[in-house]
Amino acid sequence: MKLWAKALIAALGLLASPAYSGCKAVTHLNIPFTICEVGVDDDLRLWHSDSEGTLYGSFGAIDSALGEDETLSFAMNAGMYHQDRSPVGLFIENYAERSEIASGGGYGNFGLTPNGVFCFGDGTMQVIETGAYRNADLNCRYATQSGPMLVIDGNLHPRLLPDSDSRYIRNGVGTSADGKRAIFAISDRPVNFHNFATLFRDALGLSNALYFDGSVSRLLAADLDRWDIGLPLGVIVGVVVSANR
Repeated sequence: MKLWAKALIAALGLLASPAYSGCKAVTHLNIPFTICEVGVDDDLRLWHSDSEGTLYGSFGAIDSALGEDETLSFAMNAGMYHQDRSPVGLFIENYAERSEIASGGGYGNFGLTPNGVFCFGDGTMQVIETGAYRNADLNCRYATQSGPMLVIDGNLHPRLLPDSDSRYIRNGVGTSADGKRAIFAISDRPVNFHNFATLFRDALGLSNALYFDGSVSRLLAADLDRWDIGLPLGVIVGVVVSANR
């Protein structure tokens, strides 16, 4: 179904409930967040550009490019990008490495090392620190690198300050210890790094979490009737639902 048709149906209130319904509002430290939980059985993917190299850049472009019976039900930006929207660091799509891993020097928050990689596919989901990723034998169907790490093996990143006045709308992802769940989160009002990290560790009980970005952070959550818009993005992560599934 074309994007304009989907939008028209939604506007008329006729859009059926999505098969994926993992998003909800939570409050942590009196700060509102939206979290979306994804399991290994959900059709989670990463996108950046099409087969001709044209940047998707938006949730709508990805939704429009999906199959006739497929819909983008959840999505958010998933990593930092250069001025031309190319990924800063590792990007793997369908086992093919589109952008190589980077140390992180000179890339703002990405350079607040240690940074990390979100790797998933074939029954597992992992957030892993970049150095550990280099030494691991992981076969990622999809992977995106970003930074800084927020939580590393149950510990907060050592450079995140509780009293920092650097506050932005921020988003990121954490994974469960058994590798079966990923929880994506976006703050619904500006938050500092430290408080954002404690959401994953203390409120969600996740021992590894990775920061995606801030100020440009956006979310599509069909089950909450939310579709954020803005300037073109780089790498995007999302869940596809199919009428035939």
